[in-house]
Amino acid sequence: MVVLTALTALTACAGPYQYYEGTGIHDTTAAEVAGGWDNLGGTRVVLRKDGTALLEKLDGQDFDFEDGWRLSGTGTWQLTDDDGGQAIRLALTARTRVENRSTATATDTSSPEPPSTYAWSFYVDRDQHDELKLFFFYGDPDIGNTYVMTRETGS
Repeated sequence: MVVLTALTALTACAGPYQYYEGTGIHDTTAAEVAGGWDNLGGTRVVLRKDGTALLEKLDGQDFDFEDGWRLSGTGTWQLTDDDGGQAIRLALTARTRVENRSTATATDTSSPEPPSTYAWSFYVDRDQHDELKLFFFYGDPDIGNTYVMTRETGS
């Protein structure tokens, strides 16, 4: 009975993100991923064919999302592939601007200083129409919220 109680306590906080093994997508090419990507609220990421990237108003992933900052700048990206599927590794190397999602966050003096460099890991997936989408998890991993980037219109 003690073992069962201990296992229950250990797994009670294990949300979907903690056990997420990837999308299983292995057929995407870097050329297919290159281009513009959007999210609500003015977020935009441009993945250039040469491996450089332009980021505008990109929120932090995982618990960093709760800090409320949105980073803009330039960086690099690469398409990776492991057993669980493909991912985009995006690195902000030169921050040009920091914004906040809300005025409440902007006036909160307890918020940590936004990072000058940052790295994201976007899972590569396809929707029901076989169109690419990129996403990462944000906030509390027990909830499993996804931050989804879709192909920029005209891209």
